[in-house]
Amino acid sequence: MIEAHELTKYYDDFRAVDAVSMDIPSGEVLALLGPNGAGKTTTVRMLTSILAPSSGWAKVAGYDVARQPEQVRAHVGVLTEQHGLYERMKAMEYLDFFGQLYHLPASERRQRTLNLMERFDLSFALDKRLGEYSKGMKQKLALVRAMLHSPPVLLLDEPTSAMDPQSAKQVRDAIVELQRDQRTFLITTHNLTEAQQLANRIAIIRHGRIIASGSFDELARRFTGVPLMELRVRGELNGLAGDIGDMVSVEEAGGNWLRYRVHDPETTNPQLIRKMTALGVDIITLAPLTQTLEEIYLQVVKEDEAAARQKGKDSEHLG
Repeated sequence: MIEAHELTKYYDDFRAVDAVSMDIPSGEVLALLGPNGAGKTTTVRMLTSILAPSSGWAKVAGYDVARQPEQVRAHVGVLTEQHGLYERMKAMEYLDFFGQLYHLPASERRQRTLNLMERFDLSFALDKRLGEYSKGMKQKLALVRAMLHSPPVLLLDEPTSAMDPQSAKQVRDAIVELQRDQRTFLITTHNLTEAQQLANRIAIIRHGRIIASGSFDELARRFTGVPLMELRVRGELNGLAGDIGDMVSVEEAGGNWLRYRVHDPETTNPQLIRKMTALGVDIITLAPLTQTLEEIYLQVVKEDEAAARQKGKDSEHLG
């Protein structure tokens, strides 16, 4: 549904996006993560045919972003960082105006507006001017505008910023619901917990380059290593760490708990449980310690920084 091959954008001599490639099938959510200025917004603008690529190509819903901009815009919903709301207009007339731009019949415009405003708890504000809306309400209204024409692809830049927890949950629930309907999402966000909850795949961009991509589990194994398990038993360990040391790599231990790493938990953990049962040990819990996307993100950035420093030293040496 979204394809990009070595998508690149220059502003004079500055390379804002550097050979970005991605492939997002129907029904997937890709979270594009990175610091401010990394190239996220520029990438989204190229994918919505707002900016022309300097080189490379991209297709959205099968349409080329450079050669078929009108078709691309008809098939995407976009939530930008700056919403550009007409604050003197009331919500109903504002959304009706955009519905006309998408050539929706009057009855369909009205029904979709009412349904979406109700979904995001904005029905009470239909006749309010947008200048009276709070920041969170404006964010939700901009999302309603992006969804009004029921597009198969949604590109959302910080979709839950400025929202209270309840409103943010409404947006996340809507994304999950639309994903089930085979809608495709590219989301840029600084909310790593939210990205971990929503995304099928994650791409981390830095200095315009994708420096890592994959599912959460793939990135966790690649950048944080073998899974860390925690075992808790009834009573004291009494030398248990030594008894299982030939099966797993024990990292640390306390009075009635220990943590270990294992390459193949599906095979090793059942064997471990059987051995402990034979030793008369009562197991309370055995579970992996939860890894976070924040840990993975920081490790990815750390390794990229180290690689850049090494490249700089190599260049100095060759020079």
